[in-house]
Amino acid sequence: MLNGPGTGSLNDPGTGLLNGPGTGSLGRPRDRLARAAPEGVGGWRYGRRMTGYAYILRCADGTFYAGSTNDLQRRLDQHAAGEGAAYTRRRLPVMLVWHAEFERVDEAFAWEKRIQGWSHAKRAAFIDGGLEAIRGWSAASRRAAARRR
Repeated sequence: MLNGPGTGSLNDPGTGLLNGPGTGSLGRPRDRLARAAPEGVGGWRYGRRMTGYAYILRCADGTFYAGSTNDLQRRLDQHAAGEGAAYTRRRLPVMLVWHAEFERVDEAFAWEKRIQGWSHAKRAAFIDGGLEAIRGWSAASRRAAARRR
């Protein structure tokens, strides 16, 4: 679920880690995942559900980095220490500007890949206004709108 401003344990002004605006569900609602799955399959491991997180960091040079993990705080600490991705290592310091929690790690990974395909402008609009802010940004939507004019 998307975290709105002022929510979640990662909204700590002292560390510069901020949640982005927006509300709504990106993954499946928690109550729909009540069924059991084999260990290690579909986000389950050792009989426990594997929560996943997708996140966006703003780098020192103004670019965005999209990632996913099953332990958000650990991953943020790795990025801050220069032990994260090579991309962020060269662009420190980084700041968390958006994150979402998912029922399953594979859902978070799918959102990471989705966000990675977006332009800088689309990522910025999403961070500022959530999904509603980017409705109609797809190439197909833009072509259809151009034909209507």
